[in-house]
Amino acid sequence: MAQEKPENPNAATIDFETEVIDYGTVEKGGDGVREFRFTNNGKEPLIITSCKGSCGCTVPSWPKEPIAPGETGVIRVKYDTQRVGPINKSVTVNSNAKTKVKVLRIKGKVVKPEQVKTSPEKEKSSMMAK
Repeated sequence: MAQEKPENPNAATIDFETEVIDYGTVEKGGDGVREFRFTNNGKEPLIITSCKGSCGCTVPSWPKEPIAPGETGVIRVKYDTQRVGPINKSVTVNSNAKTKVKVLRIKGKVVKPEQVKTSPEKEKSSMMAK
């Protein structure tokens, strides 16, 4: 019979400040970058092997170098805000931490910007002055 490997008590950990980021309401074309901050509270270096967004509109970037015990790092997520509608996406993080797979979530809503930023009266009066 195969024996399961005992859990390494010194293994790295990946402890996030938050596992869900709420974008709130973002205008179409607005800033779609958010950051998930984490700390390695284990006794061995943390190595993130991959991060994958649930679709092509969610693109994560992560530290490629090991995160030493006690150190912090950031996983940046860029959401494509050209897509109007609700945001409900996930980012799957794979690492050598005690918890090998973590799923982070982003949520919010992308709305169309106001159709007219300046009042039409001002535009008309400045045109008449010419």
